[in-house]
Amino acid sequence: MEKSNSRIERLRKFLEEDPADDFSAYALALEFEKTGETKAAISQLEHIIHRNKDYLAAYYQLGNLLGKENEPAKAAAVYSRGMEVAARQKNQKTLNELRSALEMLD
Repeated sequence: MEKSNSRIERLRKFLEEDPADDFSAYALALEFEKTGETKAAISQLEHIIHRNKDYLAAYYQLGNLLGKENEPAKAAAVYSRGMEVAARQKNQKTLNELRSALEMLD
């Protein structure tokens, strides 16, 4: 746990220095998830997508967390938006992963 907390602090410091650093913001969301801070992870991922609608990796993670939080309608909406981004980016692998995740919700 201590190692995760030091990572969280380091990532927060990176974001203080560069608030537009989507990679560090995404890594911070994953650290929040690891430490059981699901709400913080969701908030972080929503913030990334709000700021950068093309940050494709955030859609899968956010949809997954919303599904775990018993928010299937929200998860489905996130997966669908991610599929639109993946199609626009011609990223077939991620499009298929998002489609599979969406189908698993049903």
